[in-house]
Amino acid sequence: MAVVLAYRALGLGDFLTGVPALRALALAFPDHHRVLAAPKALAPLAELTGAVDEVFDTAPLGPAPAGADVAVNLHGRGPQSTRALRAARPRRLIAFGEDGVRWCASEHEVARWCRLLEESGIPADPDALGLPAPSVAAPVAPGSTVIHPGAASPARRWPPERWAAVARAELATGRRVVITGSAAERDLATAIARDAGDAGDAVTVLAGETDLLELAATVAGAGCVVCGDTGVAHLATAFGTLSVVLFGPTPPAEWGPPSDRPQHHVLWAGARGDPHASQPDAGLLAIGVDEVLGALHLLRSILDASRPGDRWRPRP
Repeated sequence: MAVVLAYRALGLGDFLTGVPALRALALAFPDHHRVLAAPKALAPLAELTGAVDEVFDTAPLGPAPAGADVAVNLHGRGPQSTRALRAARPRRLIAFGEDGVRWCASEHEVARWCRLLEESGIPADPDALGLPAPSVAAPVAPGSTVIHPGAASPARRWPPERWAAVARAELATGRRVVITGSAAERDLATAIARDAGDAGDAVTVLAGETDLLELAATVAGAGCVVCGDTGVAHLATAFGTLSVVLFGPTPPAEWGPPSDRPQHHVLWAGARGDPHASQPDAGLLAIGVDEVLGALHLLRSILDASRPGDRWRPRP
C-alpha cells in the first residue's frame, strides 16, 4: 500500500496547528495509508481529525518510518528534521528548502504549513482547524470556566495570584471553575484553588488527573477557557469553545486563533520577547486581571446576543 508520511514530532499545540495540513494531505492522497510521525500520546486526537490512519511514535528529531511514497516535513525548516526524513528514503520529499520553497520567519504557524503544501502543488485550507468533540465523558460538568495556568516555559506563565483573582471573580458570579494542567503543575493548580478561596466543591483541580482525551473533552464542554499561549488554547479553537488567551512573548499573529472568529479573544501588550526566558515576559505581565475579566464579559455579551442555544463551531 502506498504511504504518505507527515513528520511533526512535537507537542499538542504544534499538532493542532498542523491539522489543516494533515487534512490537505488526506484529500490529496485519498488512497494512501496516512502516517503521522509524532509522540504516541497524540494518537487519540489524531484519530479525531479523520486525516491520520496511524501514528508512528517518535520524539523530536527522532527517526521516521522508512519507505514512504511521499514524506512531508511539517516539523521545521531543517536541516535536522529534513535530514531525518531523507534518512528514511521516501520517493518524494516535501520540505522547506526543497524545490525552492522558502521559509518565512514571521508567518502564522497554521499558514506556514499550508503554504508549504500549496507551493508543492497540494491545495490546503488554513481554516480547517475544527475537531469533533471526543466521545469520552468529561470529568466535570459542562459549562464550567476552565483555567489553565501552566505553560512549557516560565516566559509564558502569568503569575499564580492573578489566576486566583480570575478564579475568585468567576466564583463570585456563581460559575464553577476547573483548573487543568500536567502532573508537574498539580501544586500550582492546588495553590491557585486555595488562594481563590474555594470553601467547597466549586473549584475542581484536574491537573495531573486527566489523559489527553479527557482534557480535550473538558475543553470541548467548557463554558469558557482562560489560558496562556499553550496547547489548551488551540484545543479551544479546535472545539469552538469561548476563550481568552494571554499572549507574551510570542505575538498572536504567529500562534493565535483565527482573527475572524469572535469566540476567541486574545490579549497582547504588543511587544515581542524571549520565549525561552527564565522569568515571565514583561509584555505578559503588562496584562492585568481587569483586562482578562473584561474580555470574559465581552465574550459572554457576544454569546448572549446570539440565537438561543447557538454556539460557534469551526468547520472541520
